[in-house]
Amino acid sequence: MKRYQFAIIGAGIVGLATALALIRRGVKSLLILEAENAPGMHQSGHNSGVIHSGLYYSPGSAKAVNCRKGRIAMYKFCAKHCIPHRRCGKLVVAVHEEELPALGKLMKRGRENGLQVETLDVAAVQELEPHISALQGIWVPETGIVDYRAVTAVMAKLIADAGGRILCNHRVQTVSFKGNTILLQTRNARIECENLINCAGLQSDRIARMCGEAPGLRIIPFRGEYYQLKEEKAAMIRHPVYPVPDARFPFLGVHFTPMIGGGVEAGPNAVLALRREGYNRYSFHWEDAWESLSYPGFGKLAKKYWRMGLLEMQRSYSKASFVKAMQRLMPSISANDVFRCGSGVRAQAVTKDGKLVDDFQIIQNNNIVHVLNAPSPAATASLTIGEKITEMCTK
Repeated sequence: MKRYQFAIIGAGIVGLATALALIRRGVKSLLILEAENAPGMHQSGHNSGVIHSGLYYSPGSAKAVNCRKGRIAMYKFCAKHCIPHRRCGKLVVAVHEEELPALGKLMKRGRENGLQVETLDVAAVQELEPHISALQGIWVPETGIVDYRAVTAVMAKLIADAGGRILCNHRVQTVSFKGNTILLQTRNARIECENLINCAGLQSDRIARMCGEAPGLRIIPFRGEYYQLKEEKAAMIRHPVYPVPDARFPFLGVHFTPMIGGGVEAGPNAVLALRREGYNRYSFHWEDAWESLSYPGFGKLAKKYWRMGLLEMQRSYSKASFVKAMQRLMPSISANDVFRCGSGVRAQAVTKDGKLVDDFQIIQNNNIVHVLNAPSPAATASLTIGEKITEMCTK
């Protein structure tokens, strides 16, 4: 058994960024416990690879503040460590007239968040994206693309080089206490630490409960599935292209995203996953499914949004339905132009009264910090979130 000053549960991008921030503060005794066989295997490695601008978030919210600062930090980090990335800008388009007021509100919010957003008429949209159909658009130049797997790999190496330790295949099974010392039990080790940081993502609520917290929320996993444009069609999309989002949901709708390694993805949908790490339609885990379906908050959420839920499930099982969503933006695309390419699972916190937790949620209880809700744009904001957590821990 070894004693550490800090232990972090979860080697996703937020956990790794927090470790880097602690090391910069002079922490020498640091351990990261990761359940999988490598860092960044879940949300950090299964996303669309966008460096978000901060367009959508309420001014002054944790998402807005951290995304704005984190975006700048992420660009600098990638440049410093020679991680391939591109500040390519992003197009958000209104397809129907009833979407124009929402697009205008989005424009206003972007400017309130300090972005250099500009309105585009039909001709300007066509100049940027000739194959996209729109009545009007807004251009957000701050958006970029990167491979977050590459980012997490660099972070992990920097931590190891600085003397931090990452133990993979060490899923935390129990948390107990002996005075001010925290005891962590995995299948292969028993760890003592003075301070604990819960960055467990899809398992964060369970870790919080192991620590004796009553977080007042539950992680409900939503799977987002992607298609990829065939090679001969990929040149038809030059920039990330998004629809006007439905303000009722934290999901952005099916959109097109060029990837830093080449190719273009289309997606995602958002469908209930019956396994917290369930990356295909047939993934199932009885405990995960029961915890979601029996949770009163999920029942209230489903009652409110069941029509949207059924549509998302239809897109999951029907390629034609998914392609129809793409055709709202790009009418010339067909089912023969795309193929299924992967998925991610979003850890969405839901309260007992059925509300989706929209903002980042980080709580502290003495020498333990819990990151309870850190969906998109957490990858973009990870370096800033890590600094915030470090400030909480080292006051």
